[in-house]
Formats: sequence, structure tokens, C-alpha cells
Amino acid sequence: MNRAVFLDRDGTLIAEVNYLSRPDQVQVFPATRTGLKKLGDAGFRLFIVSNQSGVGRGFFTMDDVAKVNGRLRDELARDGVHIEKIYIAPEKPEDPSYGRKPSPQFVFDARDEFGLDLSQSFMIGDKLIDLECGWNAGVRKSILVRTGYGAGFERDLPGALARAVIVNDLDQAADWILKE
Repeated sequence: MNRAVFLDRDGTLIAEVNYLSRPDQVQVFPATRTGLKKLGDAGFRLFIVSNQSGVGRGFFTMDDVAKVNGRLRDELARDGVHIEKIYIAPEKPEDPSYGRKPSPQFVFDARDEFGLDLSQSFMIGDKLIDLECGWNAGVRKSILVRTGYGAGFERDLPGALARAVIVNDLDQAADWILKE
């Protein structure tokens, strides 16, 4: 079985920084390290799907995004965590986009490129659009973490989250997935 976990980046894996553009701003949550290690050790392939509208808005470049992602990969590699691929949607929300969440296109691209079984895969994020991406792709379950914007979405949009699993952080998300 080729299972995967699709992950939002900002607010889910790392601390939310408004328009994160520099590697020195990357702050990996401790629960990210332990949660991803558990998932990787259990055979899940790990992918990041991230909207980065700061590029489209001219706040930073795709090169800046690549440097931030390189720092994140390096940090996670120290814990034995491997990220298969990072998908980035650089467009502003109002612009046409190939893969901007809640579009499931990047999840479908990963499925096709890596031969993934989406019915045995999961999406984890801190925003409704992350969960919708997973639902639109047909993953087994979308999980909201209370890190980043997650607690606010839980408070403000309880009805919209009825289909989601809600946990404190990535470590709890990993534990929930592994019990499934």
C-alpha cells in the first residue's frame, strides 16, 4: 500500500510568520518532529502542499520560498524525516491558479507521480482550505491541528469542520492516523 500524508506548511509544521520569506524565520514545532518521524517510520510518504501568495503579491520570490523550504527539510532531516516533494502555489487568492488550495490538483499530481492510494492517505492543516483540499481529493480523512490558525477556525467555524478530525498538533495527528 502506498500511503501518504499531505501537509500544510505554515502554522502546521512551523510557526506562522506573516509572509515567511527568510530561512532564519523557520521555527519547527516540536510536535512536528515527533509526529512526522512516527508517520515516516510507519511507511507514510510525506508531502507538503503550500499556498505562498506572498510570491504573487511581490513580497518575496520563489527562490526565497526554496531557501525556506531547504531550511525546513534540513531541520526535519536531522530527525530522520524525509519530505518526498513540496508543492507550491505562488498565486494571489484572486488569481487563476493550477494548484492553490482548496484545489486538490497537487494531491492528484502526487498520486500520479508516486502511485499513491488517496483512500489510505490523509491531509493535515490549520485552515479550512487545507481540509477542503483533502476532501476534494478524496483522502481518507482531513485533520485540523490547533496550531497556527487552527484553534481560531475551530472556534469560529464549528459547522464547517464537522467532517474533520481536530487535534492539538502534528504529534496527536500522527497518533490518530496510526490508530486508524
